[in-house]
Amino acid sequence: MNASYIALSAIIIFILAYRWYSRFLSHKIFELPKLSSLMSTPAHKQRDNIDFIPTNKNILIGHHFSSIAGAAPIVGPAVAAIWGWLPAMIWVIAGVIFMGACHDFGSLVLSMKHKGGSIAKVAESVIGPRARTLFLIVIFFLVWMVIAVFTLVIANLFISFPSSVIPVNFEIIIAILMGLFINKKGGSLKIPSLIAQATLFIMIYLGTKYPISLSTWFGQSELMAWIILLMIYSFFASTMPVWLLLQPRDYINSHQLFLGLGLMTIGLFIVSPEIVAPAINPNPVGAPPMFPFLFITIACGAISGFHGLVSGGTTSKQVSNWTDARPVAYGSMLGEGFLAILATLAVTSGFANQSAWHNHYANWGAANGLNAKISAFVLGAGKFVAGVGISQEVSKTVIAVLIISFAATSLDTACRIQRYIIAEIGSSFNIKPFQNRYIGSSIAVFSALGLMLSNKGGSGGLKIWPLFGATNQMLACLTLVVISVYLIKNKKSALNFLIPAGFVALITSIGLFINIKIFSQAQNLFLATIAIILFLAQAMIIIESLIAIKKAKNI
Repeated sequence: MNASYIALSAIIIFILAYRWYSRFLSHKIFELPKLSSLMSTPAHKQRDNIDFIPTNKNILIGHHFSSIAGAAPIVGPAVAAIWGWLPAMIWVIAGVIFMGACHDFGSLVLSMKHKGGSIAKVAESVIGPRARTLFLIVIFFLVWMVIAVFTLVIANLFISFPSSVIPVNFEIIIAILMGLFINKKGGSLKIPSLIAQATLFIMIYLGTKYPISLSTWFGQSELMAWIILLMIYSFFASTMPVWLLLQPRDYINSHQLFLGLGLMTIGLFIVSPEIVAPAINPNPVGAPPMFPFLFITIACGAISGFHGLVSGGTTSKQVSNWTDARPVAYGSMLGEGFLAILATLAVTSGFANQSAWHNHYANWGAANGLNAKISAFVLGAGKFVAGVGISQEVSKTVIAVLIISFAATSLDTACRIQRYIIAEIGSSFNIKPFQNRYIGSSIAVFSALGLMLSNKGGSGGLKIWPLFGATNQMLACLTLVVISVYLIKNKKSALNFLIPAGFVALITSIGLFINIKIFSQAQNLFLATIAIILFLAQAMIIIESLIAIKKAKNI
């Protein structure tokens, strides 16, 4: 099978889905055009110029897209390719259209209808106070994992691709300068961001020519040095006003992502490689069963609970018009789905031959290495970019910078979200210091750092990573349940969200049950205990939701 045929088919299907299905959700289910004429969004009503600020739709698409498109939509498909390219493609395309994009869209709209609050706050309003507490537990665990693991992944990528150090850090500096300039002078980010993008490519060339490695100063402690620097960056990034770093950097990132995706897509059509991986590989050595773990392994590329946290954490506080929610949430998720498609094609057609692919995916242990899979994507996607005439070395730097930039965006967005969650915990239990943004960010950063330092070389987050996929999908399921309950209470059709919620509930329940069994047999009481807590939290929230639905129908 030629990879370019699959890419073209996915593009056509996604365009049709946005044109018809997202319009149906916007106009018939949520009635956003009507809302636009009736009321202002939270960005206007609660404007504080720190978290709440009305933002141009195109800039906000850049922020949202950058925040959700981290390393996960690359890692998941790269690992799941061990079961063959066909199951991964079907799940990504169907999952994005009917589950992931609906989830992101619905969670954004509900957050806006509840004053820009998190999904935990929405759950309290829609279901009850116990649901909010249970959501906070699940969210804290999930974001805790994201911060710890993304920090480690970015640090390792800086070490593996030292050519990316100059352009990635240049991007942060130029974004802050842009934020200061726009805030004082006013005007659009469009021209400055395009200039910044052009300059970034000069930095990519310089980075390729003059790679930077911290081993010169820190020797074998280079990884830990990067971890500490990234934690410091995350703290400051999560406490800054959104206009100072978040918006300008994400706008630059959006140009970078669209350009990167464009180069990969054009290069893919030029190179037109054949897929060397098998269509279906049902029983790879050492791998768990394809059902349900394919659907859990590919999380962010199809549906992700973390996206709902971004929708209700930062994006809902910046939407200027109700109708902007459709392109920002549904449209961005389609973009992430296409990134997952390209990731799958890169790791299934980027190898020289079938023998090389089978050697790389010899068993589950080989396939499940985070850094190995990201590196495989960098090499495969780099070949696509090289198809447009860019040298192989520069192409690899382009892709590495792309991944690190978006992983870093997800990292500091996660820290900001964790700050909000800690503030909500403080509000629920009347712990006032937790509501201070500096204290909240400190707890977010240091708790993740503590997890990382619990294992040699800062890899403590990897101990808990086996639970990430199931936890992420479980949060997506619970968010879909909350959206469904809200719609039922408001006499709206909820099938578009109830059916995906039922499917995701099934796969996460089976996945968590199998994980509990595996962890118990391995006498890993730490992971087994967390898995049991999460399993019970999911069950309790679903029970609370059913009670809320019954009460709503009796009214």
